[in-house]
Amino acid sequence: MRCGFCEWRCEIDEQRHGVCQMYSARQGVIEERFPNRWSTYSLSRIEALPFYHVIPGSRTMTLGTTSCNFKCRYCSNAYVALADPAEHAPSMYEMTPDDLVRQARKLSCRSMVFNVNEPTVSLPSLLALKRSCEAASLPMGCLTNAYTTEEGTELLASIFDFFNIGLKGITSAFYKEYIGVPRIDPVLRNVRRLAAIRHVEVTTPVIQGVNDDHLQETAEFLAGIDPEIPWHVFRLLPEHEMKTAEYPSIDAVNDMLDSARTLLKHVYFHNFVGSNWVNTRCPQCGENVIERISLGCGGDRLDRFNCTDNRCRKCGREIRVLGTVAPDFVERVVCA
Repeated sequence: MRCGFCEWRCEIDEQRHGVCQMYSARQGVIEERFPNRWSTYSLSRIEALPFYHVIPGSRTMTLGTTSCNFKCRYCSNAYVALADPAEHAPSMYEMTPDDLVRQARKLSCRSMVFNVNEPTVSLPSLLALKRSCEAASLPMGCLTNAYTTEEGTELLASIFDFFNIGLKGITSAFYKEYIGVPRIDPVLRNVRRLAAIRHVEVTTPVIQGVNDDHLQETAEFLAGIDPEIPWHVFRLLPEHEMKTAEYPSIDAVNDMLDSARTLLKHVYFHNFVGSNWVNTRCPQCGENVIERISLGCGGDRLDRFNCTDNRCRKCGREIRVLGTVAPDFVERVVCA
């Protein structure tokens, strides 16, 4: 039978497992090959993932499985995302949804985020996890490449409360050469759809001389959907097949973003130590309303939350945030 989760729409059965190698089909039913098996689960600050506009300063439990429906030539998680999942399965953690929720609660996590590989390859396990998280009032988020069918996108939206979508370029030519899929159109369609019904942030990894000239067009696309979508521009340090690629120039990329900052309210440039472009400024008065520290390589964290009820303390303008600052962060600041 044909799988309807992602745009590959693979023909699968008991022997054929599709591009991601994570599903089989028996008697007309799609089944996960490795249900409730996780390549990792760990504690993180939500800013590090990155989610800058979701429960600032909070702890989150991150988790992942294995495999992907993309074949990114520069993938930094290739050892998990591009390996044969059958080889990983014996060494993965086998934990029920309730097990994961108990661990998250024990560690004072305010959310659960799938961030290691593509969630579309593990949807039945994530649906089961959603039920346990809902019972514990624990919101779920994910990082996704959004290469899903329309019905797959709706399924993702039924599981996750917030998304960070990896918009890796803005042309089909780039996606075909560097990502391994024939066209970008489904991704753009799904960015529009998810932004209309869920909290969405977008991340674009910049590769020097490859997609750095896509930044302006990407900003225009996002601004056409919603100028308040948080956009994370990542200074990518390529891995996998592109280890010898030149590292992006911080100054050059930052200069390219000057025009984008006139279109979008929240443009962030990070993934290097000491970035000056990780703070949230009030779109109305320019005040720094959320301040962060950039430690590089996913180490960003909240430093100051200068809002009251998610409003700028200077002019009162609402700052779009899903949830509010974590209580434990407020307590640390007050005690300090």
